[in-house]
Formats: sequence, C-alpha cells, structure tokens
Amino acid sequence: MSIYSKDEAKEIMSRALKFSSADGCEISLSGNISGNIRYARNTVSTAGVNSNQNMTVQSNFGKKVGVATIDEFDDASLEKVVKRAEELAKLSPESPEFMPPLGPQTYEESKTAIQKTAEITPEFRAEVAASSINPAKKNGITAAGFFDDYSGFNSMMNSNGLFAFNKNTGMNFTVTMRTDDGTGSGWSTRDYNDVSMFDAAEASQIAIDKALMSREAKAIEPGKYTVILEPAASIGLLGNMFRSFNARSADEGRSFMAKEGGGNKLGERIVDERVNVYSDPFNEIVPTSTWTGDGFPRKKIDWLENGVVKNLSYSRFWADKKGVDPVPFPRNAIMEGGDASLEDLIKDTKKGILVTRLWYIRGVDPQTLLYTGLTRDGTFYIENGKIKHPIKNFRFNESPIIMLNNLETLGKQVRIDGNLIPYMKIRDFTFTSLSDAV
Repeated sequence: MSIYSKDEAKEIMSRALKFSSADGCEISLSGNISGNIRYARNTVSTAGVNSNQNMTVQSNFGKKVGVATIDEFDDASLEKVVKRAEELAKLSPESPEFMPPLGPQTYEESKTAIQKTAEITPEFRAEVAASSINPAKKNGITAAGFFDDYSGFNSMMNSNGLFAFNKNTGMNFTVTMRTDDGTGSGWSTRDYNDVSMFDAAEASQIAIDKALMSREAKAIEPGKYTVILEPAASIGLLGNMFRSFNARSADEGRSFMAKEGGGNKLGERIVDERVNVYSDPFNEIVPTSTWTGDGFPRKKIDWLENGVVKNLSYSRFWADKKGVDPVPFPRNAIMEGGDASLEDLIKDTKKGILVTRLWYIRGVDPQTLLYTGLTRDGTFYIENGKIKHPIKNFRFNESPIIMLNNLETLGKQVRIDGNLIPYMKIRDFTFTSLSDAV
C-alpha cells in the first residue's frame, strides 16, 4: 500500500523517531499511485500504473548532517535507516548553513486531494486517448498525446515535535496535432487537481482547430509586433521572472532583483501598475500544500502589487542571517486578469500576432531577465479584429519585465502548470528571425 492516512503515517514515523540518538532528526514519508497513457501516430503506445513509497531520514550532530532513505517500514528497517543517517552525519563535515529542525507548527488545510481524481481507472485513460485519436483521424490529422494522473501524500515529523501531513491528487494532459501533410501543427495542455474540470474532447478539439488553421503559413518580416499571448505562451517567461523573487540571489548581486550599489528591489515598481501577482495555497483552482519541505507554513503572499515588488522569498538560513522572518518560495503564482476573452482581445486588435506557445526558452542575460526562444504549434496574423492567416514561426528575444511594461490589455485567467495566468495583449514584442519549423 502506497497511500497512508494521517494516523498511519504518524505511527510509522513515530516508530522510526524512537531509534534516533542524534541531536536532531527529521523524517519525511511519502507515497503515490500514478497512472498514464501515451499515444502517437493515432495509436496508443504505452499505458501503466506505478506505485511508490519512500522514507527519508535526516540526522544531525551539531551542524554535521547525514541523510538516508528506505522503502520498507518494519522496525528492523526503520532502525537501520536511522542509524545509517547517523553514521553518515558523524562522517560529514559541518554544514555552515544548517538550520535545526523547527518546533511544532500550525497548518491550515488546503483542498488538494479530490476523490474523483484518485479513482481514475484505465478505462478513463483510454477514453481520454480516444477523445483525441478519433476526431484527429476524421480530420486528416495525426495525434500524439500523454495523460497522467496521480494520488499521493507527503508527511514529515521531527525530534522537536513537528508533524505535517498533506494528501494531493492531480492530472496532466498534453496533445500535439499535426496535419497529415506536415504543414500544420496545433497543441493543447490541461492540468487540474480535480479531474471533473477536465474535458479531453474540448482540449483536443482546440489543438485540431489550431493544426488545421496553421497550414500553409506565410512568412512575415521579423520586428516588433503587438502580440496576444495565450497563457501557455507567457508562462515560460513569467515563470523565470517569478523564480527571480529570491532575496539571497538579489542580495548577492546575482539576479534581476539585485539593486545597483547593493541590496534588492523590494518596494520598487518594476512593471505596469496593473500587474498584481500573489501566491495562495488555498485557492480553489490551484490549491497547494500549506507547508514547505522543512515544515515551514505557507500562507497567501503578495509578490507584485500595482507593479511594485512587495515580497521576496527568504530561506530560513538567509532570513536568520538578515534578521527577518522567513518567506517560503511559493508553489503557485496567481496573476490577476481582466474580463476579456481571447476572442475579445482578437476583435480589439487592428494588427498583431496571436501566439499559442513558446518553447526552447533560454536565458540571455540574468541581470535584465532577457530570454530567447521560439514560437510553435499555431502562430497567426491578426488584422482588423480577425485572424487573417497563419504565419511562420519566429525566434524572439524578450524580457518578461519589458513585456509587462508594454502591457496593453489583461484578459481572463487560465490554469496553466499549476498557476493562474491571464491572456495578455502586449505591444512591441521583439521577434528577431524566422524559423522554418512547423
């Protein structure tokens, strides 16, 4: 059995903790059951179910730390893994950034586990694949996709009296549709904690429509264009920006958040005043665990408010060094949006480009957050409020900071990769060259 209840997990870790003779001991116990189905060339290629459980023990003598893992939980095995961690700790050099285990904490509950998702069957996965493959065949399109689902738990306990537990479920779906003549490509992705929010046929049809629309793409000159970015296009750039909200890398001068002359940009306006970003483990659409890997509680935190940097993340070590409270790095990012649909944004655009997706994103300059990459799977020219024709893919050079300072319109939010990101219309987005890839 891979999924334990709160009481079962607590009992196993309590037994393990009794074998500890170290100055401090921290135990993490997790387990999951996951299933998947993969298809390509309109045929299912693989499918299966996987089950895992694991315990990690970290022991310390002063600042000397050792870690050991095991997946058997009888008393003899538990004693073995604890003693192994202690042996390794005694052999290790001191860790200058070691922080002792936390004491007891209070955690609020977040609804991350949905029973319907935990009950997904192989038949359901087969229906997901069929919802892509059958309509693809009817439209002269080849489908390639992957659907996976999981149900699991994470828990921890330490020698200072801390105990934390969380159950979670989720599903991920990605499909690429290619026209049989090889000239058109469409793509779609979905991820949810609650599978009842997922419509495989709807997601597949979007990819099919994009593939059919993107045939016989025309080349236009690179340059600066007004763009409409779907959330799947902007999340790669925004995700890199979110990861820069780290106090240590800023204070040490290693990131965009570093201030010239020392310090960080906390309290400075860095993007358009309409940009508000926060994280919230209790959000019903993108819920997350309410505690970090070391047991520190997560709460709702504002990162950007009216374009101003409101918070940076502080590890326990860096917070202690700077004399401030720790601020854990978030598990989700929620960017506030507006009321406009994708269709509304297109209708309101005289000339521009609709971008379905960006990929192969690579850093160019960490100090300005400049990135390069390519469009793919459906790039379209807009004229007088309508999609006029597909265009060949571009290479871009752009910074999410510049992008969010060139914001024209915020649209509705969409869940993407565990985040909530709105459709956005951006002016002067920089395309540097053409790509012949479909």
